Amino acid sequence: MKDTNKHQGLRNQLVKQLQDKGITDKNVLDSISKIPRHLFLESSFEDFAYQDKAFPIGAGQTISQPYTVAFQSQLLEVKKEAKILEIGTGSGYQTAVLCKMGAKVYSVERQNELFKTTSLLLPKLGIRPKFLSFGDGYKGLPQYAPFDGIIVTAGAPFIPQALMAQLKIGGRLVIPVGENEQIMTLLIRKNETQFEKHEYGDFRFVPLLEDKN
Repeated sequence: MKDTNKHQGLRNQLVKQLQDKGITDKNVLDSISKIPRHLFLESSFEDFAYQDKAFPIGAGQTISQPYTVAFQSQLLEVKKEAKILEIGTGSGYQTAVLCKMGAKVYSVERQNELFKTTSLLLPKLGIRPKFLSFGDGYKGLPQYAPFDGIIVTAGAPFIPQALMAQLKIGGRLVIPVGENEQIMTLLIRKNETQFEKHEYGDFRFVPLLEDKN
C-alpha cells in the first residue's frame, strides 16, 4: 500500500491533463491530486494507473477513466458536507474523490465481490464514506434521502424515477443515459414536479445492473 513521490508526480501530470481537457473545479482537481489511484487497481496495472484510461477491476466492471470521474464530479458542484448518493461504488475511486472533496457519501454497489473488496480497501486508505451498501442502485437509498446530489457511475437505459424522487429541491443528478453509448445527463430539481435537463455529449460506461432477485 505504498504511495511514493513518483506516484504524486504522475498524479500532478494527470491533473494537468484534466485541466487541458477543460476540468476547472479546483476541489475536483485537488482531490484527484491526492487520491492514490494505483491502489484501486490490480498491481499489474500500477504502471498505467495515472493514464487517462479505464481499466478492468473484476466482476466485469471497470474503474472509470479519470476524466470521466472529474467531469461527473464537476457537474455535481459538490459543497462541503453535501450529502451525495453514489450508484455504483465499483473500485471505490469515485467514492474516494467525493469524500476528499468534503462530501458525505452514501454508496450502493450491485456486485458483491466488488462491495466486499472496496469495503475493506477504503478504511485502509483513511477514506470513510457515511454508508456503503450492497444492493440495487435503481432503488437508491430512500431511507437516507433527500440528497444534495446523486451520481450514477454506470450506463442507465433510462433515468430511474426512484432516484429523481430522492433528490432535494435544488439538487443535481448526474447520470449517463443510453444503451450502448451514453449521453452524460444532468438533472437539476427545480421543485416537487419539475426538473431542468442538460446533456453533455457521449460517454461509454458498463451497464447499470438491476437486481433480478
